[in-house]
Amino acid sequence: MPKTSTKTTQKEFLFKLSSREPSFDAAWYVINTYSGHEYKVIEALKTRIKTMGLEDQIFQAIVPIQSKMVIRRGQKVKSQEKTFPGYVLVQMSLSDDSWITVRTTQGVTGFIGVENKPQAIPQSEVDKILNHTEEEKPKYETPFSISDIVKITSGPFADFIGTIDSIDQEKGKIRVLVSFFERETPVELDFLQVTKEL
Repeated sequence: MPKTSTKTTQKEFLFKLSSREPSFDAAWYVINTYSGHEYKVIEALKTRIKTMGLEDQIFQAIVPIQSKMVIRRGQKVKSQEKTFPGYVLVQMSLSDDSWITVRTTQGVTGFIGVENKPQAIPQSEVDKILNHTEEEKPKYETPFSISDIVKITSGPFADFIGTIDSIDQEKGKIRVLVSFFERETPVELDFLQVTKEL
C-alpha cells in the first residue's frame, strides 16, 4: 500500500519524486520556477520522471518553507510561507536526460549555475535549509514598528496611548512606553493587546 502523509495541517516541504533510493552520485541542484508555481512544478516533475523512465536519476525535491505567526482578525494564526519563493531544490544524478527533463518541465525557468551549467550545492547547505524548515518555533509577523503610536485595548492599561519601544518577534510581545503619573512607564504587552493609532 502506498504511504500517505500524516501531515495534513501543514504543507510538506520534502517530496519524493521517485520510488528509488538516491544513487551515490546524486547531488542537489537549485531550479528557478515561476513564483507561485513551485508545487505545480513538483507535480509536473513526478509525471515526467515516470513517463521518461528517469526514476533512477531524479529522486527528491524540497520547497523551503518557514512557519510564521500572523495576527488576523484579532487572532493568532500559524501560517507558512516559502523561504525562497520561485526556487525548488532537486536531488538528481546529472546527465543530459535528467537535465533536459527538469529544464523543460512546465513552470521551470532554468537551473542556478554558471554559464547555463547546473551547479550542485553542498549537502551542508541543504542540511541547513532542512533544519531551518523543520524548526517548529514560528516567528511572529509583526504589523508594528518601533516608535509606532498604539492604543492598549486590554489589561490594566486599557485605553492608554503609548509608543512602541521594542519588539520581540520570537515571543509576539512588544514593550510600550505609556505616560503614567507624568512618568514614562514601560509595559510589556502581547501583539493582540494593542492597536495602531493613525
